[in-house]
Amino acid sequence: MSDTPKRRLLDRAVNTPTLVGLGTRIEGEINCPGDLAVAGAVLGNSDVGGLFTLADTGSWQGQLHCENAVVAGKVTGDIAVRQSLEIRGTARITGRIAAQHVAIAEGAVVEGDLKVLSGEPVQRFSEKREAPRRESDDVANKKPKA
Repeated sequence: MSDTPKRRLLDRAVNTPTLVGLGTRIEGEINCPGDLAVAGAVLGNSDVGGLFTLADTGSWQGQLHCENAVVAGKVTGDIAVRQSLEIRGTARITGRIAAQHVAIAEGAVVEGDLKVLSGEPVQRFSEKREAPRRESDDVANKKPKA
């Protein structure tokens, strides 16, 4: 076990999430008792019992209720978070947001009402971590041999 403090929501995730992979599109209601990670597209409503993660490649259209959330993609619809919401710099949210605690990165766009239920101010932050490298990035950046 590491003694490193776990400040970010993704650092605290402990169970294996249900995944909606890149290129996958789901329409309908999703009831997920644990964590849910979306890199594809979802059109529907959901109740997530754990951490909801929307990757920068992901999109969500519909109502979302969850325990905690990290949003880096595009959301059109209302978000109700029972605890903490982290909005990354690549996020684009159109709709109403309600959460106990909210942190928003520079560059994020939120169009709609934002309600912090704890009464605390919205935390603003700059993202210092680099995005993880993808295999496709390595292939695209290789120079042909002469």
